Amino acid sequence: YFQVLEIARKLEMYGIRFHLASDREGTKINLAVSHMGVLVFQGNTKINTFNWSKVRKLSFKRKRFLIKLHPEVCGPYQDTLEFLLGSRDECKNFWKICVEYHTFFRLFDQPKPKAKAVFFTRGSSFRYSGRTQKQLVDYIKDSGMKKTPYERRHSKARASTRASNTDVPKQVSSAALSILHGLELKGSDFSKHVSELPGLTTDALQQNAVSSQSSPDRYSTEAVDMNMEDEEQQPLLPAVNQKAPHSFSSSTHALLDHPQLSSLILKSPRGLNPTFQVNLNTAGQGSSPLLSPVLSDAGGARVEEDDETKRKRYPTDKAYFIAKEILATERTYLKDLEVITVWFRSAVIKENAMPEGLMTLLFSNIDPLYEFHRGFLKEIEQRLSLWEGKTNAHMKGDYQRIGDVMLRNMRTLKEFTSYLQKHDEVLTELEKATKRLKKLEMVYKEFELQKVCYLPLNTFLLKPIQRLMHYKLILGRLCKHYTAEHRDFADCRNALKEVTEMTARLQHSLIRLENFQKLTELQHDLIGIDNLTAPGREFIREGCLYKLTKKGLQQRMFFLFSDMLLYTSKGVTGTNQFKIHGHLPLHGMLVEESENEWAVPHCFTIYSAQKTIVVAASTRLEMGKWMEDLNVAIEMAKKSTEKSDMLLENLVCSRSNRSSDEVSLEQESEDDIHSSRSSLDRQSHHRANTTVHVCWYRNTSVSMTDHSVAVENQLSGYLLRKFKNSNGWQKLWVVFTNFCLFFYKTHQDDYPLASLPLLGYAVSSPGEADGIQKDYVFKLQFKSHVYFFRAESKYTFERWMEVI
Repeated sequence: YFQVLEIARKLEMYGIRFHLASDREGTKINLAVSHMGVLVFQGNTKINTFNWSKVRKLSFKRKRFLIKLHPEVCGPYQDTLEFLLGSRDECKNFWKICVEYHTFFRLFDQPKPKAKAVFFTRGSSFRYSGRTQKQLVDYIKDSGMKKTPYERRHSKARASTRASNTDVPKQVSSAALSILHGLELKGSDFSKHVSELPGLTTDALQQNAVSSQSSPDRYSTEAVDMNMEDEEQQPLLPAVNQKAPHSFSSSTHALLDHPQLSSLILKSPRGLNPTFQVNLNTAGQGSSPLLSPVLSDAGGARVEEDDETKRKRYPTDKAYFIAKEILATERTYLKDLEVITVWFRSAVIKENAMPEGLMTLLFSNIDPLYEFHRGFLKEIEQRLSLWEGKTNAHMKGDYQRIGDVMLRNMRTLKEFTSYLQKHDEVLTELEKATKRLKKLEMVYKEFELQKVCYLPLNTFLLKPIQRLMHYKLILGRLCKHYTAEHRDFADCRNALKEVTEMTARLQHSLIRLENFQKLTELQHDLIGIDNLTAPGREFIREGCLYKLTKKGLQQRMFFLFSDMLLYTSKGVTGTNQFKIHGHLPLHGMLVEESENEWAVPHCFTIYSAQKTIVVAASTRLEMGKWMEDLNVAIEMAKKSTEKSDMLLENLVCSRSNRSSDEVSLEQESEDDIHSSRSSLDRQSHHRANTTVHVCWYRNTSVSMTDHSVAVENQLSGYLLRKFKNSNGWQKLWVVFTNFCLFFYKTHQDDYPLASLPLLGYAVSSPGEADGIQKDYVFKLQFKSHVYFFRAESKYTFERWMEVI
């Protein structure tokens, strides 16, 4: 029965009941309510979430259901969203369900009944009656979980003692089931309190599918913020107790935790896995001998050995942990290759969407690399097992080294250089084909929505060349660690020499490919430009600035290229794309600081031939970055040919821009405002944790130089994670790439359970006030959101601190 509940809570649509409705434009949609807020679906696809924390008021008037948002969410425009339901009764019923869900999940105590009016009443007197989620959890924690103390006696007393003890789990189980089953709930803290129940997995992540309405840490469709606390949310109704409790970040949209269960979604449009094996009995799976000694088994209780035991059982040499880093990152790299070789191949074959010539070009290049790295990974795993002395103890030999394995495989990899040199052609031809063939474009966009495609698709095609850079860096660390006399030094040095030759040959190609990949990614994110990937154009910086308009400072997303500056806006419904509001050619542009003139902090003015705009950055540091990059780009544009104006006329959708010697305080028309918000039927195909969206919500910027540095600073491995106000540590497989942490239950999982973009976060060691008594712990903090992560060794701890 517990396994049934485990599966039920992992089903993406479990507990979701659709209510037919339409938006202002008459588009047919489905409304639903969950623990996090009001959900909007088109068909079975979720296109929006209105978080309780961002909703100021819910009301209905006849058949119209109204959601009033906080001003900071929607800006000065359209603070009330309107949906039309079938009848007044349907509308009132949906409103009542919203009230019940909000009260249960958001309030600390049940609201007091409304006092009866003497003469007449206004509005509904309906209130939720019953305990709130917090009251239920407190009840179970305080009374339901009390264990009856007993002493072992002779057999006469044993039977009665056993009877009295078995009553307690039954009582707890019924309470737990009533919450988990009857209320479609999976709360992090609740699962922590019932961790002693057999069969309940307590360390599963939840997917908080939240939209652009969420707080800075709550907008990603892949559960950006996994904090148990809901610190930034304010209840719609006044809470009785203002002391901050745990607000349980539960979700009926929990992702499948086990790789074996992924086959259950085969029948859905997102199920691409051709194999079909279901195994619910995860308890019988043995943990890998290569897992970190600090980390306990994935599905069980967190058992921590004392330091002395670990020192005896595991190698402590720094070279061993460097070798483990090679193993961990190689596992992630192989999974990244599988996104193309297994999952994307399956998608295009299923729809017959790719021409045979392009299929041959793509997969004949990447398949041999994939097969090579599969063998390479097996060799590293075997060597680490022997190094730890866990397997094949009868085998004699010098296995506490990695240089010989690296040298042998780097020499073999050198033979694949010709494949790597073709990646330029593969990326270009794939982009051309998606523009030319509508069917391929549709499959491409649909595939980028899949959980397995956790980064933009063409990013995975760059991984093989980027992986060479990682080998070079990690072999450099090994050579630096070893003395010249060490038995492994010569092999490591020779392996480093081999990989350096390869990277030198491919370095220029990688820079060009990374720029092309970024331009194609932005092409998908921006509305209003036809061909962003024009020859010679280079991406320089993207980020959020505030533009001075007639309505005051308005948030805008700016994109700086080698020939132009674009500024865009993002709406609050339907779409994740950015609509271009203006473009300024760099030729003849001038930038100067203007804080004193406008009395706005971190403000500067951009003068161009077409118009003059005033913008403000979030910090002085951000302003400095933008002004420096703009000035460098303007100098570059002066030296280039005078083609930029002609390019813009051909590439950018026509938009009237008036010239003026004065500062342009433009006011967007109503058409612009509505089109930027877009109808619900023009939903975007993009996930919301790409760099451009993170910059928008975190109010920051990222340059191409930052992207290049991020490529070198990628890391994978098991970590223990702890929330600010939680007691236990949870083991997770963590991948750091593209400025983002991706969380998996184990390294075998095909897709992440959740993600946490780190732009804007600060990394540090815990202070005394944090009360962390463990070694090798680092702290991540953004405003009130705090996470602690614990590494297995000093080297691993330092590496995570360094890359973040």
